[in-house]
Amino acid sequence: MAQSGLGSSSDRNAAEGQSSAKNAWILIALAITFMFNFLDRQIMALLVTPIKRDLGLTDTQISLLIGFAFVIFYAIAGIPISRLVDRGSRKWIIGVGVGFWSLMTMACGLAQNFVQLALARIGLGIGESCNTPSTYSLVTDLFPREKLARAIAVINLGNVGGQGFAFFVGGSLIVWLSTAPFEGIPLLGGLKPWQLTFMILGLPGILWAIIFVTTVPEPPRKNELGSGQVVPSLMDVIRFMLRWRWVYFPLILGITIKAMLSFGAAIWSPALLERKFGWETGVPGLYLGLISLSMMPLGLLAGGWLADKLTARGHDNANALVLMMAIAALLPFAILFPLMPTAELALTMQAASLFFGAAGTSPGNTAMQLITPGRMRGTVTAFYIAIMNLLGNGLGPLFVALLTDRIFKDEAMIASSMAISAAILAPLGLLLCWITYRNCWSAMAEARQRSA
Repeated sequence: MAQSGLGSSSDRNAAEGQSSAKNAWILIALAITFMFNFLDRQIMALLVTPIKRDLGLTDTQISLLIGFAFVIFYAIAGIPISRLVDRGSRKWIIGVGVGFWSLMTMACGLAQNFVQLALARIGLGIGESCNTPSTYSLVTDLFPREKLARAIAVINLGNVGGQGFAFFVGGSLIVWLSTAPFEGIPLLGGLKPWQLTFMILGLPGILWAIIFVTTVPEPPRKNELGSGQVVPSLMDVIRFMLRWRWVYFPLILGITIKAMLSFGAAIWSPALLERKFGWETGVPGLYLGLISLSMMPLGLLAGGWLADKLTARGHDNANALVLMMAIAALLPFAILFPLMPTAELALTMQAASLFFGAAGTSPGNTAMQLITPGRMRGTVTAFYIAIMNLLGNGLGPLFVALLTDRIFKDEAMIASSMAISAAILAPLGLLLCWITYRNCWSAMAEARQRSA
């Protein structure tokens, strides 16, 4: 009898070990997918100067390519795709999306004018709209609430890794391609270094799409309200969000404002270092990449750890609190960063800004997932991602560009444009997150009852 008990215990421990290993691999795979997502999305920020020169574009046109050409179709495609997320296999939706957006990244390298580049960016947005709703829905079914913020922080390491690699690897690649002798080589000889950068960075994503769908299992969905076999209708989801509108709306808008601030700074930081301090194209990426790869993972893990620690102690509203604290800490550094008199001081301010901006990422996303029933998560996330991208990633770069082109009418004034943008946006984001914190207690309590 004792032997049987030992055997059962051993089998149980082995099963738990296999489950932990499986969950760890899923997290790693989702983080790598996010890395490709942000790498392909962000690389254009390093290529502003050569693209402007070769295609004859303005800052405003560049901001439209980086922002609205991408995010409008990202948002439009995200809603119908999210309905598939709440019904079907999330791993296949992610895998197909990775393959498609990687092809569109390569298509950017073949563009010869503004329209062709815009069409490739539109395709990139459609492909990437598959990723985030599927990812958050999937990971929320894997982990208990007191471990979810850290799990989402690990996944978002892929985001910051993608941004960091876009700057560091992309910068190194641009510097090398600018001197590499490609003349006379079939297909490559007629392409500019910035076009070759897109072509090279798009290739690995196609291979990763195949690896992802063949190695990542589809986890079972948790049995919560709205997560049984019947998928809630779109109107059911909208009614649920309207019921908790004083939580969802300020939370979504607060995260959106943070995205406007962060994405605007990320897109125009290379140009700032080039225009204000005379750095060569590609060189800012080496420094910004190292800072992103060091400070943003620390911020992500710190924010996720603090939110989970407070949640485990019974603080239902911990994620909203940590998000609010992160934006408050971010505010002064975001304003000071572009105004610094030396590149060294500017990079120091940017490092602090990236740390605190990243610290709020996981708690904000975790709060959204925790208050939302299981089979509503894909659709709610798609609504949130649509708004965040249309306003955050679309208006963030455009706001800075319009200040530069229309108000100052001088590209050398980009530092003032970035500082003014931060001074307006950061306090507004902090106010919205405070409203979320004040109204989030009841929604979190109901979510705890659903999952009990």
